[in-house]
Amino acid sequence: MAKSIRVLMEDIRKNRAIYLMVLPVVLYFFIFKYFPMYGAVIAFKDFTPAKGIWGSDWVGFQHFKDFFQSYYFFRVLRNTFLISFYNLIFGFPAPIILAILLNEIRQKVFKSLVQTVSYLPHFISVIVIAGLIIDFTNRGGVVNSIIVFFGGQDSALMNNAGNFRTIFVSTSIWQELGWSSIIYLAALSGVNPELYEAARVDGAGRFRQIWSITLPSLIPTIMILLILRIGGLMEVGFEKIVLLYNPNTYETADVISSFVYREGLAQGNDYSYTTAVGLFQSMINFILLISANSLSRRFSGNRLW
Repeated sequence: MAKSIRVLMEDIRKNRAIYLMVLPVVLYFFIFKYFPMYGAVIAFKDFTPAKGIWGSDWVGFQHFKDFFQSYYFFRVLRNTFLISFYNLIFGFPAPIILAILLNEIRQKVFKSLVQTVSYLPHFISVIVIAGLIIDFTNRGGVVNSIIVFFGGQDSALMNNAGNFRTIFVSTSIWQELGWSSIIYLAALSGVNPELYEAARVDGAGRFRQIWSITLPSLIPTIMILLILRIGGLMEVGFEKIVLLYNPNTYETADVISSFVYREGLAQGNDYSYTTAVGLFQSMINFILLISANSLSRRFSGNRLW
């Protein structure tokens, strides 16, 4: 132990400039990420602001039991999983395909134009996005006009619970498609061009080059991002959900994060109960992350740690 400390101190002395550079980052994570974790203890207490965290009465797992036995448990769990799963199935491959297609474009002006257009939705405020979605899907909106043109009926699409997941997932893919492709384009920029030249000499066409060179070069990046995506499978941001859903669509739209927001802040201010719900969600994500990393390490050799 003493030897390890001496080695560490010697390394700090030799590389003190680097340690000084990383110090603000370490402090940031400690102050804003790790230190607030102690507040999660209110999930096991009947928290009241007047008594404070440590002065509030201890109730153990009562809030967890109340959530598991509530009418909303299976609804929010099902909705959270399904929306995340659809985003994973349809949204995860989309930027990979876009990056491969952009990598095959030789006309630089057209390639830059496509990249710019696909990146723009990421920078639009979620409030503006939600407003556009509601306007386009309301009666007389653009989407309804197209539906009517092909013989359908004009209706308020966002008031139909059956439409919510499709609209939410498809617009989420549109928002993040271009931005998410950047990391794959960066990975493709590191592929040795001589591999493609050798493949062309051997008679390989475009599709064969993609299958034999491009995709294998992306596999490590794909697996790392897939692990992270699976680790957040039970995490659906409440902002867009809250802006789009309404009582008519709670059945398919209400997820854990929107439930926590509504129960913890908008209505009852039941901080302990909603902290327990959020802690349960985090534990599920943690288990999924560990499992995905272990499976990836066993079957592909790629892992986060």
